[in-house]
Amino acid sequence: MLIGYIKEIIRHPVKSFDGESVQRTEIMEYGLYGDRSHVFLDETRPGKFLTITQFPEMVRYKARFVGKELAGEYPKVEITTPEGRIVGWENEDLLHEIENKSKRKVSFKKYSPSHVPLGAIEEEHIQLVTDASVHKLKEIWGQEVNYRRFRPNLLISLNQKTPFIEETWFGKRIKIGQEVEIELKRHCERCMIITVNPDNAEKDSTLLKTIVKERNNYFGVYASVVKTGEIHVDDEVFLIE
Repeated sequence: MLIGYIKEIIRHPVKSFDGESVQRTEIMEYGLYGDRSHVFLDETRPGKFLTITQFPEMVRYKARFVGKELAGEYPKVEITTPEGRIVGWENEDLLHEIENKSKRKVSFKKYSPSHVPLGAIEEEHIQLVTDASVHKLKEIWGQEVNYRRFRPNLLISLNQKTPFIEETWFGKRIKIGQEVEIELKRHCERCMIITVNPDNAEKDSTLLKTIVKERNNYFGVYASVVKTGEIHVDDEVFLIE
């Protein structure tokens, strides 16, 4: 059953940095190619990542891949700082800047293009939201909602604008374009990260409070990859019954 199309594809080459909107990408076994593949390790918390939770201004750093997606090595990662400087991954000035602003000792780490572990990619391979649910949340909250607050990978435009219908698809698969299939797994439980405005890093706790009260703290859904392949913006999305 045709349910809609892919309106936007978003990946985050650097965990907790602002991501990039792309026209096409490969869906790997772990999710979008290179998604959350580059991370900052928080040396003050061994084994943990530095994220927006500890350092909200991370949302003001933008990261994107420059070049062709390669199986053996990532393209160059280009990072734009809040002040507009453009630097590459593993730039020592960037490391010192992050340390000074966050007041934490951090280090660089990147994973292979063939495998990015869960944890770096949160709790499942892919997170998606629908335009109908975003619009309904705007009504519930009473303010404009920038869905980038939720850091999804896919924004799906539904043919029938039924809010939160994606939550009825758990255990079912959806097919994207000609190749890719993903299985809808469960709700995405939200945290303080959504209180941080992705444009200026300012906090507003009322969004999280609204979702806790009105939606049992759920917004967006997680999915796992069943069949890999290439996806594109405007690809049709089918629900497989």
